[in-house]
Amino acid sequence: MKFKYQARNKTGELQVGFVEATTRDAASNTLTSHDLYVLSIESAEKKSVFDALTKVFKRVKTKDLMIFTRQLATLLESQMPLNNALQSLYQQTNNETLKESVFLILQDVEAGLSLSQALERQRPIFSEFYVSMVRSAEVTGRLEEAMTFLAYYIEREAKWKGKIGNALIYPAVLLGMFVIVAGIMVAVVFPKIQPVFTESNVQLPFVTQALMSGGQLISNWWWLVILVMAGIVFIIVDYLRSNEGKAVGNQLILVIPVFGELFKKIYIARFCQSLSVLIKGGIPITQAIEIASSTINNVIYEEVLKQIAEGVRGGALFSQLLGDNIKYFPIMVSQMAAVGETTGRVDEMMNKIADFYDSEVNDMMANLSELIQPILILIIGVLIALLFAAILLPIYNMAQTFKI
Repeated sequence: MKFKYQARNKTGELQVGFVEATTRDAASNTLTSHDLYVLSIESAEKKSVFDALTKVFKRVKTKDLMIFTRQLATLLESQMPLNNALQSLYQQTNNETLKESVFLILQDVEAGLSLSQALERQRPIFSEFYVSMVRSAEVTGRLEEAMTFLAYYIEREAKWKGKIGNALIYPAVLLGMFVIVAGIMVAVVFPKIQPVFTESNVQLPFVTQALMSGGQLISNWWWLVILVMAGIVFIIVDYLRSNEGKAVGNQLILVIPVFGELFKKIYIARFCQSLSVLIKGGIPITQAIEIASSTINNVIYEEVLKQIAEGVRGGALFSQLLGDNIKYFPIMVSQMAAVGETTGRVDEMMNKIADFYDSEVNDMMANLSELIQPILILIIGVLIALLFAAILLPIYNMAQTFKI
């Protein structure tokens, strides 16, 4: 069997690759024999649909992770030893997947590993950003501050996701109701009035012909239509999960009216706040840029930021590289970064940018429903107009025939 692994060598460099072995333990032993410290190892064999569904049901919710992080921060602030804090959280955690993960973290910490090393072994529950924040805090001795920040960060992300979801409920309900009404019209009403138009020898518009043909197809081959639709959905979802599909999907998000501008501001706020905290924690700026890019959750921005990190590593100014990517980072971002470079306070400037865009995002979130309504009314209006035109135009043509 082939296994995918993440490990670190003696110098601490991260290595990712594949290893052939009969079992997972054998693969782990092989890596250990090559002086590699194994972080994670999992089967690289293609997973079944059942495995994918099981993974979905066993995932750790954002709320559970936020509660765990905030409780750990509180316990550490009260000067409780890390081992005791983890033991207490293990007893309090309700989510079974997270509970098992906390138990493994506790075992690793008691075995002599640092908290960041133990967290790194529990991917993907704890992201690279989460682990890097804890690692930098261990160096500076401000672990409780890092956990407090992470709890706030996760809570803010959860609120943003919740607001976007709530704003989409109303459009989704309206579109769903229209689809149901349109389906009844196409599958039930149109087939009944089609003989009237046929007997009158009325020239049917293209829209009417298309809807009537669709109605006949649904009435006669409804089971095939369901299978085809399910197949199309499966192909689209599978494509969007691929690297190419993620890039296409993330690019589309950036050009959607209203939402494109909203997500750009969210990405900038995420990046700047993460970068500020990482730099303040003593992480070199190039490494901090790469780590912060992983918090954005958009492969387009990630690729741009990795190129910026390479440019900074090559000697270019961070602000200049941001200015060269004005499509993704407004000119204000590069200007404030330049001020930070001049004064030696890049972390403070990044924090100010994050606060500004955080406020912008909150304002847009508060008015999101109002921003969506004009677009929604336009779309629904066009669809209703097409539906009624498909019925009224043939009736009008038939009336004109009778006049003649």
